[in-house]
Amino acid sequence: MIIGIPKEIKESEYRVGMVPAGVEQIKKLGHRVLIEKSAGIGTGISDNEYEIIGAEIIPTAKEIYEKSDMIIKIKEPLSAEYGLLKESQVVFTYFHFAANKELTLEMMKRKIVAIAYETIITDDGQTPLLVPMSEVAGKMSIQEGAKYLEKPMLGKGILLGGVPGVNPAKVVILGGGVVGTNAAKVAAGLGARVVILDINLNRLRYLSDIMPPNVVLLYSNSYILKKELSDADLVIGAVLIPGAKAPTLIPKELLKTIKPGSVIVDVAIDQGGCIETSRPTTHKDPVYVIDGVVHYCVANMPGAVAGTSTYALINATLPYAIEIIKHGYKEAALKNKPLAHGINIINGKVVCKSVADSLELDYHPLEKVL
Repeated sequence: MIIGIPKEIKESEYRVGMVPAGVEQIKKLGHRVLIEKSAGIGTGISDNEYEIIGAEIIPTAKEIYEKSDMIIKIKEPLSAEYGLLKESQVVFTYFHFAANKELTLEMMKRKIVAIAYETIITDDGQTPLLVPMSEVAGKMSIQEGAKYLEKPMLGKGILLGGVPGVNPAKVVILGGGVVGTNAAKVAAGLGARVVILDINLNRLRYLSDIMPPNVVLLYSNSYILKKELSDADLVIGAVLIPGAKAPTLIPKELLKTIKPGSVIVDVAIDQGGCIETSRPTTHKDPVYVIDGVVHYCVANMPGAVAGTSTYALINATLPYAIEIIKHGYKEAALKNKPLAHGINIINGKVVCKSVADSLELDYHPLEKVL
């Protein structure tokens, strides 16, 4: 099999789909790896590092797509890449189809085999290929939120942790999953007053055992949400329904109850966002203001810290990529149930129910299509 690693072209995306250690494993299995020239530069990996362990450096993305049976990348194909895709080509990446019907229809039209990192789900309900990036994004959400609370950045002009004699900021986190937990750890460590809202009592009980005293855990409902938002300084949107569009937790009307100069960091933006006024932004133009509230909705937050996030992600993705490479996607799906969940589209048919339901598209059970 020929595996292609193109350079990412999404705005401010510095990650790369494979590191030299992964290339070495694939080469040992007897397969070819093609790396687009300079694909790893944003992560700090030179072409020479790839070549030393047997990768072939290819000058253009066009050649990568033409020659490869399988594409491994970080972010969904953009419009400039649509025409490069080949029928029956396996593409292994983050797709986030539920938030992007146009992309879904294009991938159906191209008749590729779309295997999405975000819908690989283990028997215990975990999403192992989302976890490392959720950890990064959760920690970054507080880092970015603290910055945009500064007055020159349009915020209230307050320090997240306060100082003796002055109250710290209040951070409200919507969701106690991986993103929310990591956000809370950082915010609490900086000295903020932290409130985590969730509807899973077992999760709240678990968090009560591991969180410091300045983290309050509340069962979420509309009344409590409105009450907690009324004096929030920083709000973190951290909810996830694997493969489906994120639920809207803060409608436009409720946004008006948040004080001007407060900051929202909507980490759920990849899946459509959990605030009605959220829309995707970029690292170069990360924020906008509605009703006095600063919105930070960067859709590829971990891309800014590629030196950490590339390696963290590939630690998780490589074992699944190896399964596909060794057995082909059909046999791999039959052998590996979590991987089967990751298959979203096969030759024009949507085989992931949560995606089909979110976008109101025809659903084709995977076992029948295989």
